Amino acid sequence: MKRIVLFIATNIAVLLVLSVIVRLFGLDPYLTARGGNLTGLLIFAAVIGFGGAFISLAISKWMAKRSMGVKVITEPANATEQWLFETVRRQSHAAGINMPEVGIFDSPQPNAFATGARRNAALVAVSTGLLSSMKKEEVEAVLGHEIGHVANGDMVTLTLIQGVVNTFVFFLARVIGNIVDRAVFRNENGGGMGYFVTVIAAQIVLGILANTIVMWFSRQREFRADQAGAQFSSRDNMIGALEALKRGHEPNAMPAQMQAFGINSGAVSGLKKLFMSHPPLDERIAALRNTTTQI
Repeated sequence: MKRIVLFIATNIAVLLVLSVIVRLFGLDPYLTARGGNLTGLLIFAAVIGFGGAFISLAISKWMAKRSMGVKVITEPANATEQWLFETVRRQSHAAGINMPEVGIFDSPQPNAFATGARRNAALVAVSTGLLSSMKKEEVEAVLGHEIGHVANGDMVTLTLIQGVVNTFVFFLARVIGNIVDRAVFRNENGGGMGYFVTVIAAQIVLGILANTIVMWFSRQREFRADQAGAQFSSRDNMIGALEALKRGHEPNAMPAQMQAFGINSGAVSGLKKLFMSHPPLDERIAALRNTTTQI
């Protein structure tokens, strides 16, 4: 899922930049000197952790437009854009949210995403591959799925979870850095160059591992968004859209960049599943067939 992967990548980058800034301003040695104050460090970590998450959220729409080359529809130029625009307008009205920006990005792979800092100031975008490979009613269901993400406030909830994750990554990386600097590099203050290198390395590793929590949350929200797609279109249309994705992404032929977004029709288990932003398509289809269409 593009919005999740982009959000997490941006978040890790922001957190690393903030860590460098903390180092440049000399705050790390202050926090870790003579063992540091763990309570103070935890509070400081929360400020940085939630700050990084909310910065990522604030720039998420801008980043999505820039990185995906999204063309925002201001005045529909053809019948397809007109239909797309009106379908999002109708669904957003039914969901009780303001009309999101609507965009198209050039990609042969069928895909769509929604992002934005607020549910009433969101962006919904679809790929050219989605428009060309799916029936209108299936595209309608996909749009409903994305409107469901917006209406449910998934990006804000994701930000709060990411903030908690960031806090503990930032905190634990510095505790580990302090221990390594003292034990390995014999630095009595625990704030030398060994500390800084260890902190950056630990932050990257812990950040990747901790994001399995964010991925778990993302997988759960996909089931709920599928229900929204079924409600705003129909259950058969939503199932049809997922089956179209399944036909279009065979496990052995799926491009690597799509695997990262979790659009996968094969059975996945073990460690790989922990890092998927989407449940396997078969699970999503089965869930739709076995539940009622409620957001």
